[in-house]
Amino acid sequence: MRLAKPRIEPLADKDMDADQRELLAPMAERGRVINIFRTLVREPKAMKGFMGWGNYILSRRNGLPAREREIVILRIGYLCRSGYEWTQHVPIGKQAGLTDEEVARIKAGPDAPGWSAADAALIRAADELHHDQFITDATWKALDAHFSDKQKMDVVFSAGQYTQVSMMLNSFGVQLDEGQTLDPDLKGF
Repeated sequence: MRLAKPRIEPLADKDMDADQRELLAPMAERGRVINIFRTLVREPKAMKGFMGWGNYILSRRNGLPAREREIVILRIGYLCRSGYEWTQHVPIGKQAGLTDEEVARIKAGPDAPGWSAADAALIRAADELHHDQFITDATWKALDAHFSDKQKMDVVFSAGQYTQVSMMLNSFGVQLDEGQTLDPDLKGF
């Protein structure tokens, strides 16, 4: 985690106005409302826009299969050193079919032994987008061999969305939710 305490405190239920409670109601009905949303709800209009795009990225409308989408999201979260993002998405990635070994390998990057050509291309694209905001011709060609144009667009959309999410989490100091443990490789960032 980059910060040991929040710069922007998540709102407690008692501190929310009617608009904020309404925005979080669907989450509350499904269980607890996590810290990212308790923080973002401080700006309800921004959160509504953010949620629309975020819901696209995490839905079936995203052309990437869930496992491949989570490879991109986890790699971006790791590169951004976002302990909160990594902690939230590791279980999502595992539900989508990633193994413990693959999750660990995401940290090592596209040249780690054991990746398929398609998985390595996804990780390399995430690396290039993170470092240069551009996918090189060689990586685009590698993606082309495995993914449709829509899926390649969704690689960029997913990487961009989770770069923004990581920036918010890191800068606002969103802390892990109760019961979560920070990955040791992300301590001290």
